Amino acid sequence: MSGYYDQTLAAEKLRQAYECAPPRVKQYLEVEIDHAASYLRPPDTVLELGCGYGRILKELAPKAAHIVGIDTSAASLRAARRELPNHAHVSLSLMNARQLGFAAESFDRVLCLQNGLSAFHIEPLQVICESIRVTRPGGIILFSSYAEKFWEHRLEWFRRQSQLGLIGPIDWKRTANGEIFCSDGFYATTVSPRQFETFMTALGIGYEISEVDQSSLFCSIQV
Repeated sequence: MSGYYDQTLAAEKLRQAYECAPPRVKQYLEVEIDHAASYLRPPDTVLELGCGYGRILKELAPKAAHIVGIDTSAASLRAARRELPNHAHVSLSLMNARQLGFAAESFDRVLCLQNGLSAFHIEPLQVICESIRVTRPGGIILFSSYAEKFWEHRLEWFRRQSQLGLIGPIDWKRTANGEIFCSDGFYATTVSPRQFETFMTALGIGYEISEVDQSSLFCSIQV
């Protein structure tokens, strides 16, 4: 799975993955962005972890003074630059969320959306700790995953991606209970409320979990 989003499912192929989403999934994607936007204020400096080709950055850019997107795929970042040519207050960096190259207390808001905490396939506590480190006192960190009741819609979305050759054939014998496995090594999991609780309890920090649109699970941290 290492490098899958860096090369195999990156840039224009990643864009195709979102464009092929069925209507209910497109609703989920829009609602997720709207919910994240509700946490932003015009003076904010915002960091998005795993920005891909700029899909979310493009929507949130007008709502913040400065927004930074990082990703581990150079190809996706090049696509993001093409997507955001007229946004001078948007910056892009090739960077891994496990070790952020920013000074402490650099951002008012840190966003890790679209199931990033699971999709990155790195130690979640590393991502959470780095996010806390770069967030200013009084700032907010927002993580999202999938709601359990959204499973059938999510599975249909991945089935479409597989049919288009964007990911490998789905291994239906192993795929179940929120976990999707493909024959080419791709796999996708989620973060459950219990897992979020375990992470935050281990770090001794306050948090709030909410479900939105019966599709997104959000965990917010007030720093």
